[in-house]
Amino acid sequence: MKGNMLAMNKTKLFGTACFAVAFAALVSSCGDNTTRSTGWEFSRNMYDPIGNNNPDQPNTNFANGQTAQTPPEGTTPVGFERFDYPNTLEGYEAASLNFHSTLERTEKNLKDGAMLYHSFCSPCHGPEGKGDGTIVNMEKFPPPPSYSTGTSSRGGQMKDLTDGKIYHTITYGLNLMGSHASQLSPDERWKVVMYVHELQKK
Repeated sequence: MKGNMLAMNKTKLFGTACFAVAFAALVSSCGDNTTRSTGWEFSRNMYDPIGNNNPDQPNTNFANGQTAQTPPEGTTPVGFERFDYPNTLEGYEAASLNFHSTLERTEKNLKDGAMLYHSFCSPCHGPEGKGDGTIVNMEKFPPPPSYSTGTSSRGGQMKDLTDGKIYHTITYGLNLMGSHASQLSPDERWKVVMYVHELQKK
């Protein structure tokens, strides 16, 4: 009996304490809000951004009043590589003479190049670069010239294609081949170039 009474008293005491806390919170929230501090704001710039997030947003920090600014002349964006050779025959030949791979020929780079080639190039050029890819065999496109025995549509033998010529073609595309610049980063393009040189020897 005493145990039951003690448990009931504890329950009443706990209920009274909870009610008192809730009542105090309610009363304190009804006071004069003009004199009360709201305290620190959590992540204020998430709902009231300080920076100019919209590129079209007016911006008084710049003389032309624009948020989106043209990069300074001669600069290269992070993750990109300068390629100052236009999509012309002259640009193609200039790249052949002046644009060379600095990528070290390692087993890993060659393996990466093979994987990228088989993903992006072999459907047309074929697994060994002989112009007999699956799309060609389906008679959807005419065969591209073989890397080892073919003749380039821009003149010269495919087996003699240089770093710059292959890179230029990957970047801009040629004839029915579209540009692969959006699919392959500069580093990945050089790996493909490295692997194509292996196919030229076969």
